[in-house]
Amino acid sequence: MAGSSHGHGHTPAAWAGVIIVFIGFCVAGLFMVADSPVGFWAGMAVIALGGVVGGIMRAMGMGAPKAQPLKMTESTTAGASS
Repeated sequence: MAGSSHGHGHTPAAWAGVIIVFIGFCVAGLFMVADSPVGFWAGMAVIALGGVVGGIMRAMGMGAPKAQPLKMTESTTAGASS
């Protein structure tokens, strides 16, 4: 099962998005413990920014390519009907 990921998450868009979101979680967690609502919400904004950055990078072509639909050939359709 470990070899069936087909490159899932191994793109610059995924790495950038996850790293930014991780930093946001760390910031939000730190300020939550420090009882600072402003800092907590700043961390939450960084988390949202990570999603936006990852989405923009994916739209720019730095993400995983979209999966192509499988095409049925004559030999596979003939074998399925018998």
